[in-house]
Amino acid sequence: MKSIQLKHDRYRKARGGYSRLLELHCDHCGHVIALYQKDGPGSLKRMYIDRIVSPEHFAKLQHLSIKQVPNLICPHCKRLIGIPYIYEKEKRPAFRLFEGSVTKKIAKANG
Repeated sequence: MKSIQLKHDRYRKARGGYSRLLELHCDHCGHVIALYQKDGPGSLKRMYIDRIVSPEHFAKLQHLSIKQVPNLICPHCKRLIGIPYIYEKEKRPAFRLFEGSVTKKIAKANG
């Protein structure tokens, strides 16, 4: 498995410089949905699209308008996990996660 470098940018700095890599699973079926860089403390209410490390197809979503970004759906059980929106405070595209839709596990990263 190749090593994953965490992003060091103004968003990470704004949240105290603390980041971790989370493996997100569908709470319904347990299927892995994404590997995600969570910056700062607190619960996971939204997933910024530019912080999704894998699967690879999420990287392409960064270049679409928010109207073109599809809903976040579990690829295994087809359950709706989150909906795309612009987080107004930072003008960043993200998925608003439904409460209790994912479970998370801390994954290993470098950086």
